[in-house]
Amino acid sequence: MPPPNGGRPGLRDRDGTPCERDTVRRCTIRILIAGGGCAGTATALHLQRGLRDRLRRGEVEITVVEPQAYLTYHPLLAEVAAGSIDPRHVVVPLRRALPDCRVLTARITRIEHAARRALADAAAPGEAPTPLELPYDILVVAPGSVSRTAPVPGLAEHGRGFSTVAEAVGLRNHVLEQLDLASATRDPALRQSALTFVFVGAGYAGVGALAELEDMARYAVRGYHNVAPEDLRWVLVEATDRILAEESPELAAHTLGQLRERGVDVRLRTTLESAAGQVVALSDGSRFAARTLVWTAGVRPSPLLRDTDLPLDTAGRVRCLPTLQVVGPDGRALPGVWAAGDCAAVPDPHADGAPCAPNAQHAFAQAELLARNVAVALESGPHSPGLAAYRPGPAACSTSLGLRRAVAHTRRGGRLTGRRAWWLHRARHLRRLPSADRRVRVLMDWVLGGLFSREVVSLGTLEHPRSEFEAGFGPRPERGPDAPA
Repeated sequence: MPPPNGGRPGLRDRDGTPCERDTVRRCTIRILIAGGGCAGTATALHLQRGLRDRLRRGEVEITVVEPQAYLTYHPLLAEVAAGSIDPRHVVVPLRRALPDCRVLTARITRIEHAARRALADAAAPGEAPTPLELPYDILVVAPGSVSRTAPVPGLAEHGRGFSTVAEAVGLRNHVLEQLDLASATRDPALRQSALTFVFVGAGYAGVGALAELEDMARYAVRGYHNVAPEDLRWVLVEATDRILAEESPELAAHTLGQLRERGVDVRLRTTLESAAGQVVALSDGSRFAARTLVWTAGVRPSPLLRDTDLPLDTAGRVRCLPTLQVVGPDGRALPGVWAAGDCAAVPDPHADGAPCAPNAQHAFAQAELLARNVAVALESGPHSPGLAAYRPGPAACSTSLGLRRAVAHTRRGGRLTGRRAWWLHRARHLRRLPSADRRVRVLMDWVLGGLFSREVVSLGTLEHPRSEFEAGFGPRPERGPDAPA
């Protein structure tokens, strides 16, 4: 049966009425995705695939707004830091991955859902921002999360994060530079400080980064005549009574034992009190000098959420229904807005309705369901009985502990350790990478890494690429009276 008023099938205005032929441009459905992380990019990929025909007819328009022009696949950052993967291969260029979407490299500063618009700033480094107004019909909130910091003295001056490719590469260069410094100095205090590496936070990011870098540094010291693996001191500080809080107690205990067997000093129920002057002071009373302090103590929702009129929970995440629709003040779905990923408080039926943990497994699964539900809502309305609830599969988490070592939780509830867990960890993340091109490149990195020895060269000058050029403008040595001009 043809649609009333001669409208196109499935093309409806904001109130659900079919659009007429002469108002097709006005009725183009504008979908705005705030954030290009795992959840945002995966949502755009699934929408691009599911709405391909409508996108090409101009019935739907998808806009992705992200400050970076690429997606960073965070679960593989530890291997980037260890040099097992080329840094460029864990980032996915958004414009290449989303050819049917409009990608804006900008930062959303405010969302006014009552007016169906978002405000954003687009600017090149060092230039004044250009304000943008982005009207929309459907909003997908997926700005992700940021590092959760604390007002610890000295942390801002001496600490390092571990959430971007630049931070991972910078940390690798820094660790190798400390080995060089320790080998060259004759000051025993400076040497001990250079060879002490402190990580605060024992989640997947902290444990994976420490284990990979410890394994890399242990290999690197083979090239030093006066530095041995026993000289390296690795300290892992965790405020709770266990590491890997999202894992089963048995697997977490096994990982703890593995780290301690490798000489890692794991401090449980301990917090960082101060890092002033590169002297680490812990709540257990210990104090020692350390030139390396890495902060991996969890994440918090994006600060953007505070500048919206969307309802938030006590942790600052957007409150969601199991269908991934944002909850309105009346407890029903707020029309036209959805959320997924680290910023979304989605009920987890396996955890008595508590919000899902902020990890990549939930982000990708929620994004797939969100795209499917948005497509259903476009066809049948936002209250369609065809909208599915998010029911996450069994936990399938894992972390690498260095070359050929890992711990993994299988979907059937089993636990793997050692080489088998390492293969599963790599296969799992290779499959989740949202780009066939990047999957091939990462696989080749791993193959070449197995055929040749590890690269342990520091390229610290990359962090200051103009230093050599600027040195040419420094003071010139005075010429002697007989020196040629």
